[in-house]
Amino acid sequence: MSILRYILLTAFIALAAVANAQGTQLSFGPLAQDTDAPIEIEADELAISQADNSATFTGNVVIKQGEMSLAAPLVTVIYNADSSDIDALFASGGVVLISGDEAAEAETAEYSVTTGLIIMRGDVLLAQGLSTLAAEEMTVNLSDGSALLSGRVRTVLRPQGSN
Repeated sequence: MSILRYILLTAFIALAAVANAQGTQLSFGPLAQDTDAPIEIEADELAISQADNSATFTGNVVIKQGEMSLAAPLVTVIYNADSSDIDALFASGGVVLISGDEAAEAETAEYSVTTGLIIMRGDVLLAQGLSTLAAEEMTVNLSDGSALLSGRVRTVLRPQGSN
């Protein structure tokens, strides 16, 4: 077992020992993400609303930004007042977020492009290598690659070599 993997495993075990309703802090994805990278969106359908500066993508929606991707059945994009830039994305209907070799799923996700925060809510499940964590909510800070899980955090840790 490499020294880095051993340190990470030790950290996860320590986190599991103190996981409670207050929350658990850990990392998500390969370091920080570039929130200024272009956002690519694919979907089966698009509806645009000039009245509230929004665009609603439906059906097999896949969003990519840098090394991060998000998939959901429905995503609403909110633009700023002059429609020149994206303020936020709201995904629902079962959301999958992938960054590097880590993946998370939840019922909904909100990505504030301006702050670089993603908040996933509802039966959050995070897979990191052989370890899994579950909670009611997860906040990912793309600026520093950190994540905070809260709302009765549960985990299963599988050391390398175990079945």
